[in-house]
Amino acid sequence: MAHAMTADDLFQNLKRMPATERQRFFALLSANAFRGEDLSHEELFGHLASDEFTAAEAAEYLEVSMSTFRRFVASGRLHPSSTVGRNQMFAVPDLKAFKKAMKTAKG
Repeated sequence: MAHAMTADDLFQNLKRMPATERQRFFALLSANAFRGEDLSHEELFGHLASDEFTAAEAAEYLEVSMSTFRRFVASGRLHPSSTVGRNQMFAVPDLKAFKKAMKTAKG
């Protein structure tokens, strides 16, 4: 029976490829890997529904700078769902609703 390539094997092979071939590989991958897969938001992100993001992750998800994100929190527009040590955590459903409201407000 043939040995199946593992992710580690693939990674090692990619590291040995010339840079131009790596670029070509990723171009082929991006153009062809998920063709025909029209996945819903739930299929892609459903596993995050009950998760929490750090402030940095939340800012990235909302596509805003950290200073803008901190202004949202300071003004009470966003509220942390919990605190772990000194880190505030933000519930994904709250962030999703906030992002949707931001898009609606932009118009």
